[in-house]
Amino acid sequence: MLDRRFVSDNIDLVTANCRARGSTADVARFAELDRLRRQFQADIDRLNQQAGQVSKSIGQAPDAAERERRKSEGRRLREEIAALEERQGRIVAESDEILRAIPNLTHPDAPTGGEDAAVEIRRGKAALPTFDFRPLDHVALGARLALFDFDAGAKVAGHGFYFLTGDGVLLELALTRYAVEILMRRGFTVMTTPDVARDSILEGTGFMPRGPETQIYSITGSDLSLVATAEITLGGAMHERIFEADELPLRLCGISHCFRTEAGAHGRATRGLYRVHQFTKVEMFAFTLPEQSEAMHGELLELECALFDGLGIPYRVIDTASGDLGGPAYRKFDLEAWMPGRGEAGEWGEVTSTSNCTDYQARRLAIRYKKPGEKGTHFVHTLNGTAIAMSRAIIAIVENFQRADGSVEVPEALVPWMGKRTIGPATAG
Repeated sequence: MLDRRFVSDNIDLVTANCRARGSTADVARFAELDRLRRQFQADIDRLNQQAGQVSKSIGQAPDAAERERRKSEGRRLREEIAALEERQGRIVAESDEILRAIPNLTHPDAPTGGEDAAVEIRRGKAALPTFDFRPLDHVALGARLALFDFDAGAKVAGHGFYFLTGDGVLLELALTRYAVEILMRRGFTVMTTPDVARDSILEGTGFMPRGPETQIYSITGSDLSLVATAEITLGGAMHERIFEADELPLRLCGISHCFRTEAGAHGRATRGLYRVHQFTKVEMFAFTLPEQSEAMHGELLELECALFDGLGIPYRVIDTASGDLGGPAYRKFDLEAWMPGRGEAGEWGEVTSTSNCTDYQARRLAIRYKKPGEKGTHFVHTLNGTAIAMSRAIIAIVENFQRADGSVEVPEALVPWMGKRTIGPATAG
């Protein structure tokens, strides 16, 4: 979240940013509540000082009657303080709810507008594929090659769940190993993370675990929810941590399952693996000093590009517009891979994103750093980026590397872990 005093002192700036981000947070109401909070605090501090003076004076009273009078005055002051603290508590609760709904500030170079205002800033090394046959989508290819079973997934868990089978499993494992090997060489510590997290950790990273608009699966009767991304668990792992400045930047990558309700999702984009309720992902996460975060954001983007260039998948890089950023992100870049089986003639589909969240998550999670020789602490910056989201990467591979005979060529980078160069009907099942 943003600094409380910053919001109160910059009402017009924060209101304009909310408007650009599509947020309806009542910034003016927050500022008024925060003014009242400070006023109440000043009154409480003054009364506490008076109560302290009265308490000290009781033993110096000249007689019993005066002692009783001073004790009575002390009780009156404590009751008044308690009443003010109760009123202040209600004000703080309301203002905190508004503050948590205020999105991060927006990078000045980010496009302004909704989803359609996003700007393509570059393309990957691989050219769009050309076919001398009508390309199939991944659902049809997967059925031919026995890569996934949507019917079994629906029987067991409902629409939007699936089984990976045969070479589909090997492909996911190969992608995982491919991503982890590259990230470890770049200084990332690899981790597997819990598939659940406390609601307070979800809220700290900017996710809404409960409520009518949530995309999170919550566990009834507990304060736990299934995670939508390892961003939640990797960020939460450092909850209330105080780093030494020379420990930063810290690069982590997490392997986890991701669970999303996808409430309200509909249309062609829900077909097959593109928008599902559960998938596996390798996620990058970084903690940095404030002056390091913009460079780190560039590094995470370059890693995403290197991973998909290494797979030979065509993609474009999108600078996400302000209205499509989500609450925590200061700036976000997406990679959209070419998916020949989508639509009539192929379409771009998002496969990764990377966000610089500045100190927005760190304030919620109380993650700070200290400099040698200086008193006090400062909030770190946090960044996240998708290395490989398996379900969508599999779509891109299967559709871009399909052949006329219905087989799929395995990207060269994955051959060592797949143990084969071709996925075909003869090897399926």
